[in-house]
Amino acid sequence: MRSRCLCQICTCGSDYRPYEIVKQPRPVPEEYKPKQGAIDLGTTYKQDFNSYKVQPVAIVRPLERKQVKRGKVDTVPTYKDDYRAWDIQKIDLYKPEQTYHPPTVKFGNSTTFQDDYVPQEIKPRQNFKPSPVAKCSTVPFNGDTSHRLDYVPYQLEFKFARPKAVYKPTSQPFEDLTTHRYDFQGLVGETAKICRPPYTRVTQNAHFEGSTEFRESFQPWEIPPPEVKKLQEYAPPTGTMQLNSTSHLDYVPYQIKRVVPIRPVSQRRINNFPFQGKSTTKEDFPAWECCRQGLIKQQQQIPNPSGKFDGWSTFRSHYVPHELVLTESCKPAHALFKSSAPFDDTTMYSIEYTPKKQETCPASYPSPPGYIFENTNSRGHKFFRKITPTVEAF
Repeated sequence: MRSRCLCQICTCGSDYRPYEIVKQPRPVPEEYKPKQGAIDLGTTYKQDFNSYKVQPVAIVRPLERKQVKRGKVDTVPTYKDDYRAWDIQKIDLYKPEQTYHPPTVKFGNSTTFQDDYVPQEIKPRQNFKPSPVAKCSTVPFNGDTSHRLDYVPYQLEFKFARPKAVYKPTSQPFEDLTTHRYDFQGLVGETAKICRPPYTRVTQNAHFEGSTEFRESFQPWEIPPPEVKKLQEYAPPTGTMQLNSTSHLDYVPYQIKRVVPIRPVSQRRINNFPFQGKSTTKEDFPAWECCRQGLIKQQQQIPNPSGKFDGWSTFRSHYVPHELVLTESCKPAHALFKSSAPFDDTTMYSIEYTPKKQETCPASYPSPPGYIFENTNSRGHKFFRKITPTVEAF
């Protein structure tokens, strides 16, 4: 059995063939060539402000000179000479000795409060609170107010309605010429001249040589080096430190018992009598029976209609109904057209299409056969020329 390979080639595959893509070379930058000639670096600042030769200012302060003295300094300062250490002895306490001794027998004497106070029987106080029962009044409630008594209804007058004025546009054209456009017509004038005189700067190139008040007043003085004072080494005291104070030495603790309260025992008696909740306020101000005040409505000026309501509006009265004429629809009927003839599926592509033989693109070869290399352009594209066969003459 033989196997056949069926390859279908379309017009796109035959007309558009792949080409070898070469990376485009980058443009080489031009070599920098400096311009010939000197650069004019002069500015208005250098032209107007001339430079002066300035000498460095001499230092007025003298140099520090350290004078080193050799030898031991055996001197006594005034502080040590005037303030000498004295031998101070401890002062004895002048506090008298404690001669009080607490008694060992129990204290049994009564106080003046216990002797004078006589317990008495507690009597309940009479209650004047009134009873909470509301007392109803027999007099009817008078609900007339000054507004109801003094108000006089008046008949309202008909409000005059001014007719709305109809706008009438003017027949004259609109004048849009303003006073600014009328007065300022843009006349051509000359520019103002500058009256400022030319600026001339007076400069001096000579160096200032002379004495100033600062140089005369402040003369250099000789400053002696500072003397360094040697600190005395700390010597800790000998012996142990006494941390006892006068409070620790003289204080004697005592054992004291808690004081018993002298307040007498409460002798309150519980009574089963009912509580009388009457007061002068409840007796003098009894509760009155009152009703909720009704709404004060203004009497209606326009009488209500007595007949039956005719729900006929101006729209209904002026509206004239017309007979509705339906618009004829031009839409074709939605019905499928069936034919007994077979379906013709031939197209122009199937009729005019001519199958072509699939050929290998010569650009896919490094050196295509039948072509001669000519040159390469700036974009890197290679151009080949087809070899034409030569015919020998007989």
